[in-house]
Amino acid sequence: MPSLWNSLGLLPHFRGLWYDQGMDALGYYNGTWGPLDEMTVPMNDRGGYFGDGVYDAASAANGVIFTLDEHVDRFFDSARLLRIELTLPKEELKKTLNEMFQKVDRGEYLVYWQATRGTERRNHTFSSGPSNLWIMIKSIVIPDLCEKVKLITTEDTRFLHCNIKTLNLIPNVMAIQRAAEAGCHEAVFYRGETVTECTRSNVHIIKNGTFITHPANNLILRGVARNHLLGACKKLGIPAEERPFTLAELFDADEALISSTTTFGRAADAIDGKSAGGKAPELLKKIQNEVMREFVEETGYTPPAWQAGR
Repeated sequence: MPSLWNSLGLLPHFRGLWYDQGMDALGYYNGTWGPLDEMTVPMNDRGGYFGDGVYDAASAANGVIFTLDEHVDRFFDSARLLRIELTLPKEELKKTLNEMFQKVDRGEYLVYWQATRGTERRNHTFSSGPSNLWIMIKSIVIPDLCEKVKLITTEDTRFLHCNIKTLNLIPNVMAIQRAAEAGCHEAVFYRGETVTECTRSNVHIIKNGTFITHPANNLILRGVARNHLLGACKKLGIPAEERPFTLAELFDADEALISSTTTFGRAADAIDGKSAGGKAPELLKKIQNEVMREFVEETGYTPPAWQAGR
């Protein structure tokens, strides 16, 4: 691994070989990094036994990790809520993430990181050792916001701490698999008649010129992309409400859209097999353009669809 090569004084030679061959996926574990598919972690890492950890992720392009400060802030907040003591302070973590990102080929990437509580033989009580830092970087395609997606709805039976970006994602995994098998991009969770969020996205509606999204309480994750959609509405003078909305409102919305690190703000054209949205295309496009403008401005990367003026 590179850390071993570095200790032998061979890292410059290794790096030269590395970059000559190219790389589009990288893994990191507690200071050791290398090709993602060749990385291993200890069997006693609590992430494997209990999903005992937190994570975050950001899109990146042109050597820039987009909205990194906000993602790191949320990561530290999730760790605090689970009483996980992180080994790196915020600025050091951001430095490490940027250093790792510079090791991959130029292009568009997802930069993902997580911390597990520690490494110890299986025991439900907290481990005494330091937390473990994982980083995974893989190539992605920046979305074309003009391409709409299909959704399904599913009852939200997850626990009541959805505001923590925890590794415990089995309910999400089962729901997104149902969506995939139905030929859909996402599954929209609901509790009773109230829509909460999706398996890996926040969900919002536009009705009568107003942008509506569930309040950032314990029933949803406070999405960074969600915050930027609200910021776009404020900048554009578009009314926005943070309030619960129902399944009936979702199906009757002028537009329904989802947002996440990798989707920004994509609209839906079908939910549970029924036509959805398409009634406020100009307002939707204004919001999408403002969100994408932020990404282009910060990273310097212009997606092909944006270049084409779509």
